[in-house]
Amino acid sequence: KWSKGKTSDKANNTVTLDQATYDKLFKEVPTYRLITPSVLVDRMRINGALARLALKDLAAKGEIKLVSAHGSQLIYTRATIGADAPAA
Repeated sequence: KWSKGKTSDKANNTVTLDQATYDKLFKEVPTYRLITPSVLVDRMRINGALARLALKDLAAKGEIKLVSAHGSQLIYTRATIGADAPAA
């Protein structure tokens, strides 16, 4: 009998933000050094659309800053204190 090939498990990520996930998101994500939608999907178990919205919200509040936006892959980093000050 022929095998169907390798089958991977379907990701069971949430499609809505509950209060616990929301609090965890706004507490932990600004401490990450590299922040992308893929990282949020992997660590927070949320779907990609929710991750992109959360990143836009965090960036608007000044918690994180955009490094590069190339196509659909957005790269953010944590907002460091005093980073906007000009070098002496």
